[in-house]
Amino acid sequence: MSAAEVHVEEAGDGGPLLLCLHGIGSSSAAFAPQLAELSAHVRVVAWDAPGYAESPDPAGPMSLDDYADTAAALIRERATSAHVLGVSWGGVIALRLAVRHPELVASLIVADSSPGSGTDEAKAAAMRARADDLAELGPRAFAEARGPRLVSPGAPDELVRRVVDTMAASVRLPGYAYAAESMASADLRAELPSIAVPTLVLCGEHDRVTGIEAGQAIAGAIHKTAYVIVKDAGHLANQEQPGHFDAWVLSHLRITAAIPE
Repeated sequence: MSAAEVHVEEAGDGGPLLLCLHGIGSSSAAFAPQLAELSAHVRVVAWDAPGYAESPDPAGPMSLDDYADTAAALIRERATSAHVLGVSWGGVIALRLAVRHPELVASLIVADSSPGSGTDEAKAAAMRARADDLAELGPRAFAEARGPRLVSPGAPDELVRRVVDTMAASVRLPGYAYAAESMASADLRAELPSIAVPTLVLCGEHDRVTGIEAGQAIAGAIHKTAYVIVKDAGHLANQEQPGHFDAWVLSHLRITAAIPE
């Protein structure tokens, strides 16, 4: 799919480019707090991945490389390089993007992510089975079953509703199945040490999906990393604790992009 076909939400007039890549059950709507707050400092672009929300369905199956290459094309349209923020599946895409197109990635922010589901046979099988669940349940029931696990047990009802509504409006077949397969077949452990850009790895304290250990595996393999646990947040730390999350991202960008205080 060409970058021109991909729907994006954009905010901010100046400064470096921050490309935001959402998780497997979401869309650009997941980055509403970042579009609102970080756009005072950088140009924020958040995509609907191919086959999600307002982006059209791809012509055929997409691999992790295909998603990374589409994201690379989005960067090339707008800048010489970007700081790339990926949440969960978006983090896996961001990591592969940094490996395949290192000249386009100025730094990485990888949140509540992992080296891929292909690191474990059971996780890979569970990831592939999600497409069947979506086919059986439909987007709304699928979102109501999965959404509440993406935030901490203490999350406000309003946030849970927003997460469920975003998922229900974002996921559909065949795009979700292609995304799930790209995750199920991904094992980035061998390539992570080749990533040379400064990388901020964040994980919600109560992440029950990828979990703290998966974030530590990323942080431990990349040479230039900082690792942060976001208190009182689940898997969607950027939505549950946007103030703390954005403050960490901004401090990272002040160092890596020389954004003024």
